[in-house]
Amino acid sequence: MPINRNALIRYRTIDKALQNRYRKWTLDDLIDACSDALYEYQGINTGVSRRTVQADIEMMRSNKLGYEAPIVVMDKKYYTYEDKNFSITNIPLNQQDMQVLSEAATLLKQFKGFSDFMGLNEMVSKLEDKIYTQKTQGAPVIDFEKNDNLKGLEYIEGIRKAIVSQTTLCITYQSFKARAPNTFCFSPYMLKEYRNRWFVLGRSHLRNAQLQNLALDRIQAIEETAAEAYRPNTGVDLAKYYSDVIGVTKSPGQRDCEVVFWIDNDNAPYLITKPLHASQKLLSTEADGMIFSIRVILNFELERELLGFGPKIKVLGPRLLRKSIKNLLAKALGHYMA
Repeated sequence: MPINRNALIRYRTIDKALQNRYRKWTLDDLIDACSDALYEYQGINTGVSRRTVQADIEMMRSNKLGYEAPIVVMDKKYYTYEDKNFSITNIPLNQQDMQVLSEAATLLKQFKGFSDFMGLNEMVSKLEDKIYTQKTQGAPVIDFEKNDNLKGLEYIEGIRKAIVSQTTLCITYQSFKARAPNTFCFSPYMLKEYRNRWFVLGRSHLRNAQLQNLALDRIQAIEETAAEAYRPNTGVDLAKYYSDVIGVTKSPGQRDCEVVFWIDNDNAPYLITKPLHASQKLLSTEADGMIFSIRVILNFELERELLGFGPKIKVLGPRLLRKSIKNLLAKALGHYMA
């Protein structure tokens, strides 16, 4: 049975609400939540009728969509899931879904050998593992890194569409250092993932604003706006913007430099098989270790990467980075001196 987009938004909204065990949901609450969701995602401001939400609940309870949601009414008033761990997003795939996924996997595998599509390899592996798990009802054979509790993932598709259509976004954002959220217009240029966390690179419409990264998990709300025209990217090669950086932290005009470090013989093989950066070079082999270099911008993520090796590594240059690492290690040691 085909499902239109509005119905799917309502189902997902009801599902998310009923998973929230810290609030009691009346039918009117669910109607308001669905109306808000349709306005946010579809721009529909006519609201949702009582009959529509009641029909949605019955549809979710039935087997027509494969949900069979255990929705119960408490005290003849409040809706909830009888099984606190239930979610329609955990429903196993049906045969039609499996067929579609199998066809998609077969199609994508044809591109795995091409250099321009190297990024598809992991995607195809994930897809094939999901198909295998569903068919055999067994345990997955690949455990990919993931964080199911990561915030902000719901904004990815909206931001992607805004980038493609060159649409200005009105973003409410609160950094970890800010005392209160701030709302501003923003022209998005590119989405970036680093260590399972997502960022959007773009330009705020505040006066003289430079390129900046916004962490999606710090965004509180996003809305398309026609109040200000989209400001296209000019003068920045986005394909190469992150080529000289580990992570995402980069200031406009910041220049890369050569970072030289020694690492002991036990850990050197790890860097040979998995370089810290694409620019990594082996400079020399010592009796007790190896000396490497990378050419990157100095930032927080670089320091964190180097500190992760603890006493197994020694930064030789540049002097500024060496001093910073030394101070951080001294501060860390101080925590254990008391």
